[in-house]
Amino acid sequence: MFDIHPATPADAGELLTLQRAAFVDEAQAYGDPFILPLTEGLDRIDRLLRDEDVLVLKAVSGARIVGAVRASAAGAHGVIGRLAVAPDQRRRGIARALLSAVEEELRSRRPGLTALTLFTGAQSADQQRLYRERGYGETHRERVADHLVMVHMRKELAPVGAPAEPV
Repeated sequence: MFDIHPATPADAGELLTLQRAAFVDEAQAYGDPFILPLTEGLDRIDRLLRDEDVLVLKAVSGARIVGAVRASAAGAHGVIGRLAVAPDQRRRGIARALLSAVEEELRSRRPGLTALTLFTGAQSADQQRLYRERGYGETHRERVADHLVMVHMRKELAPVGAPAEPV
């Protein structure tokens, strides 16, 4: 089992370790050891954890951080990023739970949000499937290098308090 909590600056080192472990297989799939999640430094993670406009959630099992996600918002638009799960903890619902929790918390902080966006690698079929299951649709693809194409996805949000869609 795991619990989800807001991350704090004291978590920066463990979050960096988790992020690097979680994204190694993606770097290998693209043949690029310099993808941003692997080159981002401790100072940047620490700054993000201290930024009141950035939401970072962690999934904790015992004393270990086994997953994390971050998000921010500008106006009516939220951006979700760096969804990471420790490789030995995958397929246990951690990513799905973190995504749900960050969406819920972001919406509670910003009730006027109308859309959430995120991106993932074109070769990351499991991540794309998860995001589609959660209501995200592909908006476009962006070639950021000869070997790397990012899939941008968006989820439209009903206003907070609006009646639910009929089933």
